[in-house]
Amino acid sequence: MNDFNNTLKIKVQDFVPKHIFECGQCFRWNKVEDKYIGIAGGKVVSVYMADEQTLVLGNCTQEDFDGFWHDYFDLSRDYSQIKAELSKDDIMKEAIKFGSGIRLLKQDFNEVLISFIISANNRIPRIMKSVETLSALYGKKIFEKYFSFPSLNILAGLTVDDINLCKAGFRCKYISNTSQTVSEGHFGSCKVNSHDCVQIREKLLELSGVGPKVADCIMLFSGNDYSSFPTDVWVKRVMEELYFKREASLKEITKFAHNYWGEYAGFAQQYLFYYARENGIGK
Repeated sequence: MNDFNNTLKIKVQDFVPKHIFECGQCFRWNKVEDKYIGIAGGKVVSVYMADEQTLVLGNCTQEDFDGFWHDYFDLSRDYSQIKAELSKDDIMKEAIKFGSGIRLLKQDFNEVLISFIISANNRIPRIMKSVETLSALYGKKIFEKYFSFPSLNILAGLTVDDINLCKAGFRCKYISNTSQTVSEGHFGSCKVNSHDCVQIREKLLELSGVGPKVADCIMLFSGNDYSSFPTDVWVKRVMEELYFKREASLKEITKFAHNYWGEYAGFAQQYLFYYARENGIGK
């Protein structure tokens, strides 16, 4: 595709595409041959590493990179410092070594909101398919087969039957209700990305289809709260196996994560999640 021949090379540290795009934080990145192709911010880009420190972006100008992708890939953050802060024990050291190239993407709040409502009790391939179908049906065409994620105003105007075409099952009603609620000004003066984490999370928990784990995912993957530690039944088993060596409640695990890893608990969760999933831990 000619559009992807417009390439830009950037020097980076702590950046491994497989780790970033397959750690469970995003649903619009697909591996195509030796590259990952992703859609974000109404843009399409291809990504691969020419060597350990050279990121190659296709369909990307310097203006695109400076204005969007640099922040989206969280390239201003020193991940070596975060790794050093988190490396308090051999378990985390091993998890960090395994997923050394993970970076937390700064994703659009509304897209993350709907995507993680779809993620509840769902598998990643099915989540990706539903998000892609929703975008193809109701998003704006960028070019060829690539579509932006639909706005909440668009989703709010659809019937549940319209949304059902994305095959997200019982979650389609949640998508409809939440899109309408947010479009009608649910967050009010509480602006996302304002770092008022407590208030944003409280408002999220009032939305249809958003429980504590989904709320934590939204806060973490939209870049609002890096201390969030999303915990479900599977993460609970992982933490019990690796750290507690006994049964523990979700509340106990969350408290431990916040006390032990503090402001970097969200980064810790992603290193552990990727390490555990890829190695069959907690299953």
